[in-house]
Amino acid sequence: MVESAQFSNHLYHPKYWLLWFGVGLMRLLCMLPLSWQMRLGAGLGTLVRKLAGGRSNTAKRNLALCFPEMSEAEREALYKRNFEETGKAVFDTINAWWWSDSRVQKHMTIKGVEHMQQVLDGEQGVILFAVHCLPLEMGARILGQCHPGIGVYRPHNNAVMEYLQVKGRLRSNKGLVPKRDLRQMVRCLRNAEVVWYTADQDFGRSSAVFIPFFAVPDAATITGATTLAKLGKAKVLPFYVERNSDDKGYTMEIMPALDNFPGENEITDAIRGNQVVETLISRNLPQYMWLHRRFKTRPDPKGPSLYK
Repeated sequence: MVESAQFSNHLYHPKYWLLWFGVGLMRLLCMLPLSWQMRLGAGLGTLVRKLAGGRSNTAKRNLALCFPEMSEAEREALYKRNFEETGKAVFDTINAWWWSDSRVQKHMTIKGVEHMQQVLDGEQGVILFAVHCLPLEMGARILGQCHPGIGVYRPHNNAVMEYLQVKGRLRSNKGLVPKRDLRQMVRCLRNAEVVWYTADQDFGRSSAVFIPFFAVPDAATITGATTLAKLGKAKVLPFYVERNSDDKGYTMEIMPALDNFPGENEITDAIRGNQVVETLISRNLPQYMWLHRRFKTRPDPKGPSLYK
């Protein structure tokens, strides 16, 4: 488990200078009032939408696949709003990594912590079943104000970004576990820790089942929640965070533990999990990460891509 950010002189290499310049700029922008940040973020997202052809097409295709019942005008409006929210998420992340605790507390609302505490009081681990909502980094930071947990993360290929994300996320977590280290996750859960978990992205064919996700009948979905809950003897609690509609703060909510989870089999659990995911995403459609190629893995490896 990663419990500290490791800095080395190698990070001063000239190849990282431009990145460090950007980091310095972000640190300055972090000092702006939240409302100013959000206006800048919305403009940034609009600019990215016009320039990022590939990701832009991915978002459009995801919305068309998931919501065929929407009119084209409705999907277009959601698509444009989603890019504005994505631009704002840049500031959500830097705020989560660099704001002081007092500033976080000034802009946060917490609901449902008693559900988590009830499980912990019973000396069981908690799996926070989250989705990739755009302010997710801030959700972890807010939770850290009352109960730091264990973050599950993907190590970054860029050494500077790895240092920054570890340092930033350890402001709200006791430690970080690489997403493939199942043994460490189980160990933490058996020690009655709180572990983050997401199952709403396409992680490939390994350990995946093909089940409905919104209007797509055969989305590749991992079944790790069942494995973790069984081996870790833990409870699964849906978790959600969103940026408030007035852009002046964040609301984090922990919901009651899922009853009878794990259930009869991992496929039934995965279907139930996707239903939970759909409910969470539907709370604020524009604030979900629609830029991810959620349906890139198909049941037939030789079948046509849904993104062509």
